[in-house]
Amino acid sequence: MKKLELKFTNEDGKTVNYSIDQPVEPVDTATVNAAMDEILQQNAFTSSGGDLVAKKSARIVERIVEEVEMQ
Repeated sequence: MKKLELKFTNEDGKTVNYSIDQPVEPVDTATVNAAMDEILQQNAFTSSGGDLVAKKSARIVERIVEEVEMQ
């Protein structure tokens, strides 16, 4: 399953992650940047370390799980 991971910096200088399941691909970087700017402008989220103050990064993360058969 793929996720779009948005990383922000909070008032304490720590990284805060938010994940969005099943992002539209290919990812439009301008749209992601605009969405992150809007989250900051609206002060839409907070964290235990205070408000979000800056964008840090965004990335697509894919996790592949392969079961191991037990006998």
